[in-house]
Amino acid sequence: MRYDTLIIGAGLSGLAAGIRLAYFEKPVCILERHTTIGGLNSFYRLHRRDYDVGLHAVTNYVPPGTKTGPLSKILRQLRLRWEDFDLRPQCGSQVAFPDHRLLFKNDFPFFVEQIAQQFPKEIDGFRRLVRAIDEFDLTTDAPPSLSTRKVLAEYLHDPLLCDMLLCPIMFYGSATPDDLEFIQFVIMFRSIFQEGFGRPHEGVRLILRQLIRKYKSLGGELRLRAGVRSIIADGGRVTGVILDDGTVLEADNVVSSAGYVETMHLCDHQPDAQPCAEGDLRPGELTFFETISSLNCQPADLGHNSTIVFYNDSPQFTYANPQEPCDLRSGIICSPNNFEYDEPLAEGSIRITAIANKDYWMTLSDAEYAAEKQRWYEQTTASAIRYIPDFRPAVVQTDAFTPRTIKKFTGHVNGCVYGAPKKHWSGQTHLNNLFVCGTDQGYLGIIGTMLSGIMVANRHVLRQG
Repeated sequence: MRYDTLIIGAGLSGLAAGIRLAYFEKPVCILERHTTIGGLNSFYRLHRRDYDVGLHAVTNYVPPGTKTGPLSKILRQLRLRWEDFDLRPQCGSQVAFPDHRLLFKNDFPFFVEQIAQQFPKEIDGFRRLVRAIDEFDLTTDAPPSLSTRKVLAEYLHDPLLCDMLLCPIMFYGSATPDDLEFIQFVIMFRSIFQEGFGRPHEGVRLILRQLIRKYKSLGGELRLRAGVRSIIADGGRVTGVILDDGTVLEADNVVSSAGYVETMHLCDHQPDAQPCAEGDLRPGELTFFETISSLNCQPADLGHNSTIVFYNDSPQFTYANPQEPCDLRSGIICSPNNFEYDEPLAEGSIRITAIANKDYWMTLSDAEYAAEKQRWYEQTTASAIRYIPDFRPAVVQTDAFTPRTIKKFTGHVNGCVYGAPKKHWSGQTHLNNLFVCGTDQGYLGIIGTMLSGIMVANRHVLRQG
């Protein structure tokens, strides 16, 4: 069977690309190896409870009706309504370091005041940094390679403030140990601090349901249990794919949301025969361990009202693959309950995320794995309650996922959430009609990955037609 475009992966970027192409009556098919959609941002049911995977909050939140920004652009491009995502703003979050806490909410002037109060000597430099962020050009396909730490040092002199700004941004988007490209810092700074967090009352299910409903209403085809074994190419162009079961599908274009390194490994000729630049095929090494605790009360009933807490207990913030199974010095505490809903969620929940050692979790036996998940659930929880009230007496059910879980359900090498360190901003590859979207194009988060799928569809597939 032949298609105009085959899309590998039914995550948010793949679904957004599919909707965009289906609007223009392109014969398009999304191929998904697993039995459900969502990729890094999916959901599951365990012991009659629903759990989100990946979603802490939707970044880039702006109030309904806002005409500018990534969220409003996505809604226009996909022809969705504001109420389709039903996003509710956060109650308020914080970055917690020894002796300093920076509060922030969906109100950037409030965050600027926090900087002025906590770091009065740095406020002028911070304002200059914000102007540089506002003026940075995000439209280029080949942004300059700039170390964020070096750029921050041009504006800020206190390393503590630099680390406090980097902590949430790295946790929510960096594939590079202890640093990231400045363009990614700009994207994440805008999405977290200048815009903010929101969440649907139903969680990621609502977003996925709206996307798949829109896609199918436009005639788009979705194949589940249809993993791609290899990408077929001839004369510098893709001709189709071979599925895990041996089925051959032909296409004029292939858009992959599987990750750049993973996509290159699917090509039917070896990577060493491809004109790849140095570092193109180096996978990421940063990944996470996350616990989920269901409670018999609301977190606010225990005195915890923050939406997200990014914490670090050391003089310096370290963001790297740890020697221990989990790095307990820093982490994220998220409460899906603490958004401004009209009605509270039916059950309380606390999620804790820590940087994990990819090699450790990948090599455990099945028996060891179950025991170690429980052991590190207890240790990460004990670490986190230094920053929030002790919720452990209210826990009624727990679960956890690891780098091994991430690799199983996404195919990402090393189970790395944010993919490879080198991003491919143009979306192009060494083959004329093979494109990448999603994490390894460089746009992150729910809004960023959808925007990536839309951009690749518009720029590379629709422009050809």
